[in-house]
Amino acid sequence: MPRILFIVLILLSLIWGGSFYFIKILLEDFGPWTIAFLRSSFGLVTIVLIMLILRKPFEFRKMSWVPLTIMALINTAIPWTFIAFSETRLSSSMASVLNATTPLWTIIVGIVFFRAATNRMQWLGIGIGLIGLIILLDIDPVHIISVDLLGFACMIAATLCYAFASQLSKRLLKGLSMYQITFCTLFIGSLGSGSVALSIESISISHLVSWTNISVLIGLGVFGSGIAYILFYYLVQKGSAEFATMVTYLIPGTAIIWGYTLLGEEVKWSLLVGLVFVLSGVFLSSKKQANNIVVSKKTDYIPNR
Repeated sequence: MPRILFIVLILLSLIWGGSFYFIKILLEDFGPWTIAFLRSSFGLVTIVLIMLILRKPFEFRKMSWVPLTIMALINTAIPWTFIAFSETRLSSSMASVLNATTPLWTIIVGIVFFRAATNRMQWLGIGIGLIGLIILLDIDPVHIISVDLLGFACMIAATLCYAFASQLSKRLLKGLSMYQITFCTLFIGSLGSGSVALSIESISISHLVSWTNISVLIGLGVFGSGIAYILFYYLVQKGSAEFATMVTYLIPGTAIIWGYTLLGEEVKWSLLVGLVFVLSGVFLSSKKQANNIVVSKKTDYIPNR
């Protein structure tokens, strides 16, 4: 396989792993809904420019706006807000590891709500992944649970949103290109999160025009929610779907590096051991489901996850 594909894979993992660091920085000046709005807006501008440069058709009349609105809310506005809120109570490293459970929840949601078929390997993977979640709770005799439960629950809620979006995308978004889906979800997501942000959160102009925040938003919105889509599909087209989804296993590692080196976050044994169990569960449960994971990536994650 060409060396350039490995370089792109590492670059993609750094971009998506860095998203958790960028969110942590933005939380110093903005609320969760505002971050989701700014992230969507910067990503929207990026995808519009990409579509114009590549001459990709928008075809607004072809859009099914009701299902697209549902997808935008459960795949961008709501989960991105949950992630931002969870990082007010969790480290960026912990958030990234919990985000890696998205493929497991996608399978569970498919079984429970969409009567998806399953096999023993998937159940084994789910079981190992759930053990990883228990380890991440960092249970001890003194504090019982050392992790903030509200932050933990909000991060799981974000992954459940991605899981439902993945399942619904197979049924609601037929006949649209990746560019059209990305444009519509970011457009509607920015409207939804922006309307809530303006209603319940204050947005300071001085913080908004800060060069530090602008550079962070470029990393989070332009690269994380715009260019990263193109890089992912480049890996799919020039390599393979299975190769592209390897980014799932690299993102938590790069996020931990970002958090440890730039934020001084503590890396506990429970985080590393829990990560091993989670990724082992994802690997086992997804071994026969590479195509399903790709669908999940198409919508956001594009971890998303």
